[in-house]
Amino acid sequence: MKIICIGRNYADHVKELGNEIPDEPVIFMKPKNALIQGHTPFYYPEFTNDLHFECEVVLRICKNGKYVPERQAPNYYNGYSVGIDFTARDIQDECKRKGLPWEKAKAFDNSAAVGKFIDIAPNSGFNKKPVKFSLKKNGELMQDGNSDEMLFGFDSLIANISNYFSLNIGDLIFTGTPAGVGECVVGDELDCYIGAEKMLSVVVK
Repeated sequence: MKIICIGRNYADHVKELGNEIPDEPVIFMKPKNALIQGHTPFYYPEFTNDLHFECEVVLRICKNGKYVPERQAPNYYNGYSVGIDFTARDIQDECKRKGLPWEKAKAFDNSAAVGKFIDIAPNSGFNKKPVKFSLKKNGELMQDGNSDEMLFGFDSLIANISNYFSLNIGDLIFTGTPAGVGECVVGDELDCYIGAEKMLSVVVK
């Protein structure tokens, strides 16, 4: 099981961080020990002073594959949810300045929180429907996303990722975050929604 993440997939988020719009998906990875699930406390890492939340739609891979054509991509995922890609922004900025990889900022233990999954029925046309999702911090709306605004859609991501990495049953794909990312501190409660349904709640301790 691996966690595949997509960066810079919403134009407004790209702009808020001062980055360039990518020509193809920006891919990075998190190890399996990055994963935490609902109702598990998240402990603020001691190595950062600027921890950020990033709410994203997460796809659940249900079929092994390599070089998947975009038209066949819907056969390779059977569930979706929302997750939080926790980011040590100060560490990431330092790595960027030095031209170094981001793993310390993005792939640390418990840096990927995932909510309960919604099953996708075969031939449901899920890939043609927008997913509206959001994150509230202490009850205040911080991120309000719509998958229609992704630069690279779900099926395009599956096709692109599988050119480089084999997909395996149980893999998770974090599909990118919209604008509104921000800092969280000890005591914050982060709640993630699909539509009006709360899918994930994380308390920072």
